[in-house]
Amino acid sequence: MKMRTLATFLILAVVLTTVPAAAKDNTIRIGFNIPLTGEIPKVGEASKFAAEMLKREINGAGGLQVGDQRYPLEFIYEDNESKAESAVAVAQKLIDRNKVLAIIGPNSSKQAVPAGEICDINETPMISPWSTNPDTTRDRPWVFRAAFLDPFQGPVAVDFAMAQFGAKTAAVLYALANDYSKGLAEIFRDDFETKNGSGTVLAFESYGDKDQDFSAQLTRIIAAKPDFIFLPNNYNEVALAVKQAHDLGWKGPFMGSDAWGSAELMNLCGDDCKGHYFSTHYAAAGATGATREFIDRYRKTYGYVPDDVAALTWDAVRLVLAAIQNHGSLTGKVRNDRTAIRDALAGIPEFDGVTGKMRFNDQGDPIKCAVVVRISDTGEFVFTKSVCP
Repeated sequence: MKMRTLATFLILAVVLTTVPAAAKDNTIRIGFNIPLTGEIPKVGEASKFAAEMLKREINGAGGLQVGDQRYPLEFIYEDNESKAESAVAVAQKLIDRNKVLAIIGPNSSKQAVPAGEICDINETPMISPWSTNPDTTRDRPWVFRAAFLDPFQGPVAVDFAMAQFGAKTAAVLYALANDYSKGLAEIFRDDFETKNGSGTVLAFESYGDKDQDFSAQLTRIIAAKPDFIFLPNNYNEVALAVKQAHDLGWKGPFMGSDAWGSAELMNLCGDDCKGHYFSTHYAAAGATGATREFIDRYRKTYGYVPDDVAALTWDAVRLVLAAIQNHGSLTGKVRNDRTAIRDALAGIPEFDGVTGKMRFNDQGDPIKCAVVVRISDTGEFVFTKSVCP
């Protein structure tokens, strides 16, 4: 009798631990692989804040309407600590233990590239809001993104700098261990020299993962006398580099990339960053329509203007939810539902997001426009130009 009871208990335990999450509690469970600590915690905060705002809206209306049924949303936030190895571990945990239907993030390419491999191998839809490195999605049918790619962003920065500054020469300072920074730096250099002649990138300097003093590299850059300096770096490193360059006597312009776009940039950089330009995904100042509505709601809820990460996360989550709705049903079997979501994501003909209209190509990359903004004297990111594929 005891043996039969024990066997029954063990069978029941196995059944309970293998029941798919969506079937067990009738919720749509989505994981977030984001940097809540580490080098860029403001990026993780922006993603979480945007997602929570959207979740409250949908759950407040009774859940997500899928066919003739409503499903409450459950979002699971995991901290990847801004580290590649942690992002891989988080992805595996969300897939195996939490049995999420899809994963939002990682944001930074440094974490998104390796985590994307895990999601693709495990056939779990992943959409990175902010990663722009091509390797994140390349030949990975289960991985998507909401951001444009660096092969598009690099030439946007080159063309703008040439037109705005009349630049014939340039210099670059980039993070060697960061896939995003290194990849974009190389794309920029190659495109600039194609358009201006070999050797017109007068200095191509890098720094290590933990470095915070760039004075040696900047001294060489300033001595080369470029027309401007390109900084394809995360906002925390940008603040250090710009201040140090000014301390060394640099008075020329900087051109930046979308990793400048955090709401934290001006808190760290202040007056040193005012008047400079960077390419990004949307401009908050002067926005209209649904984008303005999103900005106003976010600012009212959290007390500051949402940055591009927040806006891209809003779009990324809505893309996953749109795919679920477009499919029209959920089976409660996680593997089946993950496949259906992946197929529906790939099949979205066009999506109208707060960062612009987009559609996916066969690599899971959106075809969408880039924006160049100027940092105003009041620290706002003001629209200057839109560049479309």
